[in-house]
Amino acid sequence: MPLTTIDPRSALVVIDLQQGIVDAHRDPAVTAAVKQAAYLAAEFRRHELPVVLVNVTGRAPGRTDAGGAASSAPPPAGWADLVDDLDVRPTDHLITKRRRSAFHDTGLDTLLRDLGVTQIVLAGISTSSGVESTARSGADHGYHVVLATDAMTDPDAVAHRHSVERVFPKLGETATTAEVIGMVEATR
Repeated sequence: MPLTTIDPRSALVVIDLQQGIVDAHRDPAVTAAVKQAAYLAAEFRRHELPVVLVNVTGRAPGRTDAGGAASSAPPPAGWADLVDDLDVRPTDHLITKRRRSAFHDTGLDTLLRDLGVTQIVLAGISTSSGVESTARSGADHGYHVVLATDAMTDPDAVAHRHSVERVFPKLGETATTAEVIGMVEATR
């Protein structure tokens, strides 16, 4: 469903745009998604709307799914650092997760409710994993979910398309970065 409104108290939630993940998948789609997410962050800040930057530090202990024992080793230094393009500011809210969804065991819902947020705009990587899981959880928590489709990407182009075309219209509204910013501008 296309974007119809921006709530007065919206927040941008950027998923997993961190050194280890971005560097591992650096290609034109990743570069473009990072650029658009950074632009969204700058505009949300300019309009004094909350910016939440989420990183992941690993998996939950005891997991046996994809990745096996090798992926249980600690990541290298700097792996979880947010990419410089996001220009992290003191006013940003930082959330660290260990699961796919940024809502699971992180305090994100409490933070958003304390800020009076009713709508979340999602961006990040990977569309079919962290972004989609967070969108599902956000919808389950009752947020108006908006997915900035040009500010996200996935290492698997087919999975990205499936999420954008088939899953996201069931979870919320989809829009480009320009559409989101245009609507933010119109409501301020």
